Order: sequence, then C-alpha cells, then structure tokens
Amino acid sequence: MKSCILITGGAGFIGTRVARSFLNLGHSVTLLDNFNPQIHGDDSELPDDLRKDVRLVRGDVRDAATWASTVPGHQVVINLAAETGTGQSMYEVAKYEQVNLAGTALLYDLLARNAGCGVERIVVASSRAIYGEGAYQCQEHGQVYPQSQTSADKKNGHFDPVCPVCGGTCSSIPTPESAPLQPSSFYGLTKQVQEQMTLLFGQAFGISSFALRYQNVYGPGQSLKNPYTGILAIFSNLARVGADINVFEDGEESRDFVYIDDVVSATVACAASSEKNSYVINVGSNERTAVLQVAHAVNHYFGGKSKVQVTGAFREGDVRHGLADLTRAKLLLGYEPKVKFEEGLLNFLAWAEGRKPELDGYERSLGEMRERGLLHG
Repeated sequence: MKSCILITGGAGFIGTRVARSFLNLGHSVTLLDNFNPQIHGDDSELPDDLRKDVRLVRGDVRDAATWASTVPGHQVVINLAAETGTGQSMYEVAKYEQVNLAGTALLYDLLARNAGCGVERIVVASSRAIYGEGAYQCQEHGQVYPQSQTSADKKNGHFDPVCPVCGGTCSSIPTPESAPLQPSSFYGLTKQVQEQMTLLFGQAFGISSFALRYQNVYGPGQSLKNPYTGILAIFSNLARVGADINVFEDGEESRDFVYIDDVVSATVACAASSEKNSYVINVGSNERTAVLQVAHAVNHYFGGKSKVQVTGAFREGDVRHGLADLTRAKLLLGYEPKVKFEEGLLNFLAWAEGRKPELDGYERSLGEMRERGLLHG
C-alpha cells in the first residue's frame, strides 16, 4: 500500500537518499528541513532531481506550528532532524537539548492532542553513541560493559577501557541492543532520551515505532562543511590540500563505518515491515576499522601529500571502539550490509575529489573545544 511519508531533516545526507528510495517505491514524500548552515553552508535548495517530486516544508522542529501544519495527512514519519556533533554537544548543550529533545517532544504533544493525526509508524534516527563504550570481553568475567578511561588515564596513554570487575584487560566485541545505555557525550544522552520517548509514546498511542541505532554513517553526499560529524570528511579535506592529518589517541581507536546505501535500506525496511510493536535496532557494517588505517588510506588516495601523525590528544565524550551486533536487524528487517568499507571509502573519496576542500570549520571546532577544556593534548 502506498503511503504519505514525512521525513524531518529531509534535505540532509540521509534524508535525501531515503526520500529517493520511497519515491522509487511509489510513495509520496514531504521533506521538512531548516537548512542549517552548519550542515548545508550557503546551499538552501534541494537537489535538482527531488525538487519536482517532493513537497518541501522549510521549517524548524523546534516550532510547534510547523509540526501542526505538516504532520496531518502522513502515515509514516521518519524523524532524522537532529544536531549530531558528539564533541560540540559538550558545550552547545542547550541547542542539542532544544533540537533533539524539545523538537521531538513537540511532535508527541501534537499527536497526543490530535489522536495521532493518522500517523501509523515512526522511525527515529538514534545512535550508537548511547552505548558509550559498549560491549567488551574479559577473559575472566566474560561479557562486560566498561566505562571510558578517565582523563588522567588517557593523559598517561592508557586509552583502552578495562574490565569493571577486575580492572584487567578486555577486548571490544559487537554490542547488542540489550547493552546498558551509558552515553559519554551529551549528544549520546539526547539520543537515548529521544529514542525512549519514541518507544514510550509509540506504545501509549499504538504507533509502531523503530529507533535505529546508526553507527558511523558515511558516503558520497555527506557534508564536507560540518566539522563535527565525521572523520572521513575531515581527513579528505586535509589530504586534498596536503595539510597534516593529526590522529587522536594512539590511532588504534576504531569505528563501525556503515555505508549510506545500507542505512537507507534499513530505514526504508522499517516502513515496509509488518511488525506492529516497537523496537530498537542496530544498523552497522559488520566491520571494525581503526582510525589510523583510515587516515593512511585517505592520504594515499590523494597522493600522500599529508603527514599523518598520531598525537595522543583526545576529546572528552569520545569512545574508544564501536561495532554493532546486527542479529536483531537481520531477524526483524532482513538487514545485511552490502557495502564493505574498502569499496564504500573509494566511492566516497572519488566523490569528494571533485568538491572544494572545507578547512575553516575544523580548525574552529578544535579551538572551541580546547578553549573549554574538552580537548587535551
């Protein structure tokens, strides 16, 4: 059955691609976006191929009137609108609360006052940041969930979390959705509360709801201007002009980089699912990749003009490792990642090669964190 789909943050990296997928399936699509300059720069227009096929609402999720005039008539809401910078969230606290939490609260306030407005399904973009360090394996105590090392430990070069029971060495393993939620950044905390709001009100209002815990999403089309949301954009900007690529910690910190096409397939699958209840679901790649490995790969692609150096510096709020357990995603959505990181990285770098390097924002973001005592080293 064809539906009317509302995508908040719909003009962004994920939103435009989700929109195209729904259009190809014959659904009608409305995009709600405020074209935040931090993400879009001076570009306040949709891509040419979407302009004639979607309804665009220029508005802000912090505005109750925007929700009230936009939501009615849509059966599915894909709630992607968010502030997403882990580091920035530690000093732009009110902004992250207002967009990620107050904005979502206004949606449910509207639904509560209007018997759901005909909305049958909601999908919210959550994040692996809600886990903090996530799952680890201790040889003596089995699966454990450690906290991040303290700033004092990190200053002494001890970056890997230790077993919370014995204080011994433990190794990162895939994190399941059942892991305790212990975010180490305010961004992660807002995502935790946002997804809990989605599940709570989904149950209360009888709206099937999915909270998708995206890992590190990347691919052609992601913002090269926003310095708070992705090392691939940062490294590619630096490598193209031959600037030093400084890698935090010891370079062995790792991420689960999930390609945009896989994220879109999981998101669209939620709308098509026959499930009537509400769920949290990891969306990742089944691969763990070290940051230093990424830096060298990016630098090599652009001719090796940059000096890659491990600095030992670290940011408050960062986690050491990340890898998602995808068992539930396969069971409920039939989700299996299709794009390996090696292939996806080449796709991204080939796309970035033809774009203007964006450097000012990155240096400014580092300065802001250092001034506030959130960047050490």
